[in-house]
Amino acid sequence: MSELKELSDLSQQVSDLYAARFGIERDATWHLAKLTEELGELQAAYLKMAGQARTTSCPADLRRAMEDEAADVFAQLLLFADWQEIDLKEALRQKWAPYLE
Repeated sequence: MSELKELSDLSQQVSDLYAARFGIERDATWHLAKLTEELGELQAAYLKMAGQARTTSCPADLRRAMEDEAADVFAQLLLFADWQEIDLKEALRQKWAPYLE
């Protein structure tokens, strides 16, 4: 099993628990809203780490928060891709590889 597939499966399992716990129907609105929400949280974490937003946290905690938010964005992207049956590895190759030719 590929590492990306393992991460996608992990994301799906956690998402299933989250949806069951809070009674969430994961439809188009949910998938895109969660991806947008997590991207906003990544931006906020980065701005704090870069000293461009107020915080009382230490640099190590700020770095960890940014890493956590990057993981959330990635997990939500994996969930969206799985929901839309997008092979991210192939999509990336199709989109980016031609620039190297």
